[in-house]
Amino acid sequence: MAGRRLPVYLILDCSGSMSGEPIEAVRQGLKALLSDLRSDPQAIETAYLSVITFASNAQQVCPLTELMAFKEPDLVASGTTALGEALKILEQAIDREVQKSTETQKGDWKPLIFIMTDGQPTDNWEKPADSIKQKKPGNIIACAAGPGADSSVLKRITEIVVELNNLQPDTLKTFFKWVSSSVKATSVSLAQKADAPINLPPPPPQIVLVP
Repeated sequence: MAGRRLPVYLILDCSGSMSGEPIEAVRQGLKALLSDLRSDPQAIETAYLSVITFASNAQQVCPLTELMAFKEPDLVASGTTALGEALKILEQAIDREVQKSTETQKGDWKPLIFIMTDGQPTDNWEKPADSIKQKKPGNIIACAAGPGADSSVLKRITEIVVELNNLQPDTLKTFFKWVSSSVKATSVSLAQKADAPINLPPPPPQIVLVP
């Protein structure tokens, strides 16, 4: 194993309400995020990316992959919002993919996890949410996108919840830009000081931190 990795997990809502412009903006946002991170030497060295999508079912569409080898998933919006299933898949993926520290070597850094949803979960999400909050498998930033999303649901998963005031393409792209800034800032602070606390850049005006 080369250096310690910074695993980044994107959990994206691909339910029917995201169809049309919103899902297209998410595709564009993901593209921009990739090119942004690929132009940053520190991120290239440390960040690994995985994408989990959820609609009527959830699946890990991209396992944890280094940035240069990462292939963008084809995102299609349809169906309902299986957030609970997505959280279970996230927990299993982290157990499977993230190297734990042993007595002889340091494992990966704590994962950065971004969850984005535009609606209410349609499956049994409470137990998986409580399990994730209790285990704290990484630094989780949850995003309630647009008027249909419920911040109180996301607060059950993590303390760090942001709201997007709408699902306009520019707003969604701004969110992905903020994600890539957060990944870059984290990879830099880890390079300087291994146990630095997570330090997110201040969000742009379209993104509101929920107190």
